[in-house]
Amino acid sequence: MVETSLRVSLAGLKFENPLVLASGIVGVTVSSLVRAVDSGAGAVVSKSIGLEPREGYPNPTLVATEDGGLVNAVGLSNPGARVFAEELEGVRGRRLPIIVSIFGGGPVEFSRVVDILDRQEFLAYELNLSCPHVEGVGTEIGHDPEVVASVVKAVRSRTKKPIFAKLSPNTHKIVEIARAAVSSGADGLTAVNTLRAMAINVETTKPTLSNKFGGLSGDAIRSIALARIYELYEEVKVPIVGCGGVSNWEHAVEMIFAGAGAVELGTALYQGYGVFGDINWGLLQYMRRKKFKRVQEMVGLGH
Repeated sequence: MVETSLRVSLAGLKFENPLVLASGIVGVTVSSLVRAVDSGAGAVVSKSIGLEPREGYPNPTLVATEDGGLVNAVGLSNPGARVFAEELEGVRGRRLPIIVSIFGGGPVEFSRVVDILDRQEFLAYELNLSCPHVEGVGTEIGHDPEVVASVVKAVRSRTKKPIFAKLSPNTHKIVEIARAAVSSGADGLTAVNTLRAMAINVETTKPTLSNKFGGLSGDAIRSIALARIYELYEEVKVPIVGCGGVSNWEHAVEMIFAGAGAVELGTALYQGYGVFGDINWGLLQYMRRKKFKRVQEMVGLGH
């Protein structure tokens, strides 16, 4: 009898399980990525890395919502591509399932980041085309199919590593943007990034975050993410990594049924790194109960 397995394969990449650490929650350093792998993540995505070091926004950069979500505007703080390349050099030979998230102000900047990082040992790139709170990058790029196409083409010309385009839920053009990314060389999609949001302090009468606007994550956006994944699965035939509000195994199964071949965890990490083991265990028990042998058998069953 063949034992049930959590192993998955996307865009030629093989993961021990379908759970992926999302970019931006932890992952500022490679050591934090290693901790997530040791805790049961099938793969990990770094914090978004740009060409030069970036401090991000001053505090406050994070506010919790009453439903357990978060609105954050960290501002893409990162050490820069050269420093991060040195950190990756330090784990060469360990064959860690690292995906590097990168951002830039256009095709040239994305290309320069890839030129610095590409000789290092990691699995793939995730292109941050969807940050909702930083001017000049993110949604200003990711809402224009032509710009998305030019960025993906530029990155594709610089690397043989798989490319995942991370899409924004803050647009009605998500299918058009996804098609532009895929036709230009993206091997897969990550859906979705955070929703543009804010909070206001009723005592001060002012926006709570220093940047005023941030990105909403957590349970409140899961149904939106599911709808986007479902829509993309029917329109674009590349692997989809689901992201948005997953905190237990039932949520992960929902995303897989919608069409995700793997599922990212972000805000759920505030429960602790043990959430990877908890969800993997629940998913495995569910698959055995339902007699699924592989995760792939479940992908898209919601259709």
